[in-house]
Formats: sequence, C-alpha cells, structure tokens
Amino acid sequence: MMYSFRNDYSEGAHPSILKAMNDENLNQKIGYGMDEICEQARALIRKECDAQQADVHFLVGGTQANLTVIAAALRPYEAVIACESGHINVHETGSIEACGHKVCTAYAKDGKLTPAMIQKIVDFHADEHMVKPKMVYISNATELGTIYYKEELTALHQICKELDLYLFMDGARLGSALTAEGNDLTLADIARLCDVFYIGGTKNGALFGEAVVINHEQIKKEFRYNIKQRGGMLAKGFLLGLQFKTLFENDLFYSLAKQANECAQRMVKVIKDAGFEFYADSPTNQLFPILPNSLADKISEKYAFQVQEKINDETTALRFVTSWACPNHVIDEFINDFKSYTK
Repeated sequence: MMYSFRNDYSEGAHPSILKAMNDENLNQKIGYGMDEICEQARALIRKECDAQQADVHFLVGGTQANLTVIAAALRPYEAVIACESGHINVHETGSIEACGHKVCTAYAKDGKLTPAMIQKIVDFHADEHMVKPKMVYISNATELGTIYYKEELTALHQICKELDLYLFMDGARLGSALTAEGNDLTLADIARLCDVFYIGGTKNGALFGEAVVINHEQIKKEFRYNIKQRGGMLAKGFLLGLQFKTLFENDLFYSLAKQANECAQRMVKVIKDAGFEFYADSPTNQLFPILPNSLADKISEKYAFQVQEKINDETTALRFVTSWACPNHVIDEFINDFKSYTK
C-alpha cells in the first residue's frame, strides 16, 4: 500500500479531539464562537502567549485567515510585502489581489524576509502613484520548512516599527517551527514581536481550524465584521474552540508537532548519509532532497510526494511532508527502502 508524504493534513484529527467533539456533540451551545468553550480556548491561548490583552478569533483555514486579516488591516490603496515563495503569493489563487491589495514580493532562497528586502520595497514605492506597503507577511515555518529565529524576528519587528508597517505571521505550521531543533522562539516572543499571527490547527492534529491572535489595537477594531463578510463566521463555532482547547491542554499542540518533525529529520539523516544535498535546509516537517530522477521514480512506486523544482535533466528537488500522525514504523520502512534503493 502506498504511503503519502504529500502533506500534513491527509489524516483526520487526533483521537483526543474526536473524543472531545463526541463528548460535546449533543450539548447545546451559543453560536458563532461566543460560547463558553471558545472562551476557555481563548484563555488558554492568551496564557500560552503571555498576552492577556490579545484578541483571539477562530477561523476554519489558513487561506481564509490570511485573507481576512489582510483585508481587515489594510486600506484600499495599501499593499502587503511577502517573499516570492509566500503562501499568499503562490498558493491562494490571487485571493489578496482579489480583495484589492497588491502583494509586493522579494526573492529569498531560504524563504525568509530580511529588513533590507523590506526597506528596498518601501523605498521603491515612493509616492501616491503607487501602492503603499503597509504590512509585512511572513510564514513560520516558511514554505521551504525554514524557521525564523528570535534575532531575525526582532529585526523584522524593529524595521516594521520604523517604517510604520504591520507585522503578520502566517502560523499554519507554527507548531513545527516552535518544536524544531535550534528554535529559540516561544509563542510569547511571537505575541510580543508580531502585530497579528495565527496558530495552525489544520496541519497539527485538528480536523480544521486556525486561531488568529491580534495584538495591534487598530487591527482588533470590528474584526468580527470582517470575519462575517468574508464568510468565515462558523455558526457551530464551538467546534473550532473545542479543538484548540484540546490542543492547548497538556501540551498536545507541541507533542504532535514534535512527532512530525522527528519523523522528517530521521528521513533527512538517511538521505544526507547517502550523500545527497537538499534544496532548503529545513529543521521542520518538510524536507526537500535533490535526487536523481531514477531514484525518485523508484521511491514513487511506494511513497507519494511532490516535485518542488527540476534542477537539471538528471536531478529533481522533491518535497516530502510528514504529519503529526505519521507512524514511526513507516519511517523505519522508508529508511530501509531508501538504503536498499541506494546500494
């Protein structure tokens, strides 16, 4: 049977979440996220972020979260700065542009923005004949599996303050970033340094759901109106709150992300030991080995993955993603198979 490394949302939800949903299934709740369970989830997230003043909203998915936050924060002529590889630029069907906001991009081989990149884009947009950059969008972990470190995020925070820009972190894979080897950021650091960010549940054990955490007072204003107008206000909102309540009880959020990372890094090790290079240096649950096409064809007979980029006629950069539900025995089998393929 083929095992899929295409993404980290192929499975349903962690059993603890399914049990919690089943236990609450027939208990009536107030609608639209105004119930007691959502309030309990918000309290847990505020505590973990050390940000009692933060507003917390629950949305169904990452694209919806990105669109709603950016549309709420920006005036019609304002734009958002992102990496070329950023999710809002590549994988959201032009949703940001569709709501009237240009995405201004910079190329970064590792998928991470720097203050110099931001300054260059702001300087280029010099007057009212061009869009006005107002927000910086980053992903942690990035689309290349790389992570931001505290020094880097602090530098971005500082340049955004100097240039009067909002700093927005896409946290679809934030769990993987926070549990990656070498990471020195906490949720409290992120809450202190970002104006708005979200905590991804869809790719870390939930059936669906992202928790948007807003610290900037201007973005907080009437945010629920934006959620409703963008179609994001789930009538059965307790289903979202319940999942995040479960994820942030007993550190389940972190343990699931750590499992995904550990599986990926075991795969990284066997591929490195065989002498192959990587398209990006990812310490998270995404890995991008550059392999001969003949070897990729052999692997594809038993394992599903994605093609990241053709390097030349003989080699291709591939993308494997491990999930919170990835069994250790599957990684054992992959390691054994890989060793046999490369003898």
